[in-house]
Amino acid sequence: MTNADIREAEQNAAPIARPVPFRGGGFVYKPVRIAGPLVFIVLIAIWEFGSDTGWISPLVLPAPSEAWTAFMNLVHSGLLWKHLGASLQRLVIGWTAGTALGIVAGLAIGLFSVARSGLQPLVSALFPVPKIALLPLFIIWFGIDEGSKVATILFGTFFPTVISTYSGVDNVDRTLIRMGQSFGLSWTSIVRKIVIPGAMPAILSGFRISISIAIVLLVAAEMIGAEYGVGAYILMAGSLMATDQLIAGVAILSVLGLIIAWLIGLAEKYFLRWRT
Repeated sequence: MTNADIREAEQNAAPIARPVPFRGGGFVYKPVRIAGPLVFIVLIAIWEFGSDTGWISPLVLPAPSEAWTAFMNLVHSGLLWKHLGASLQRLVIGWTAGTALGIVAGLAIGLFSVARSGLQPLVSALFPVPKIALLPLFIIWFGIDEGSKVATILFGTFFPTVISTYSGVDNVDRTLIRMGQSFGLSWTSIVRKIVIPGAMPAILSGFRISISIAIVLLVAAEMIGAEYGVGAYILMAGSLMATDQLIAGVAILSVLGLIIAWLIGLAEKYFLRWRT
């Protein structure tokens, strides 16, 4: 058999190359930007149609157009900025402080055995406690003004941040840590270059959970002894049976949640760009 015959036999025996659809970027998220707004438009259109036809009672749920009118009245009166400004101030201070403390405590639990042994049982014991149940205690400690409201938000956002942080540290690939040690990296460099970036997806996911808890606690805290705030506005609308104003207040919270989720998404794109 000649060399040409051998090469021809090898070519005939070689498998035919074919594309693999899920190799590499097969599971990469591809945004469909029209899908989200389309869902909202369809739901609002069905809601408006149901209200116009009487299928949905206006006493139970007002039409979106009525809620929009109540929202515009709130804008024109200037009260929107007073309520929204007060809520944002409490939310930013409480969530930022609770998140910062939670990251520090979570890293300590994830990196140090003594901290894990001492703090993890405490976190496990206090995390299931309903934070809103502690609001009367915070009012006794910090007064009925801003201190108790900020403390409630801080306490509520601290624990999910701690858990997501040390869980992220625990899930860092130990092969990468051993590789860093084999290259002679110091403990500080391994933490800064390997552990924290590896735990960042879990930390940012914890942000989404903690900000949702913070908004719930914000509304609950503002319903007790607050003159201004979205929660106080919703409470006033409910006491007056003004369901259009109540829905407008809920819509404000929904838009606030969407904006915060968008900002966290930008943070994920920046800090997790190494995944692409």
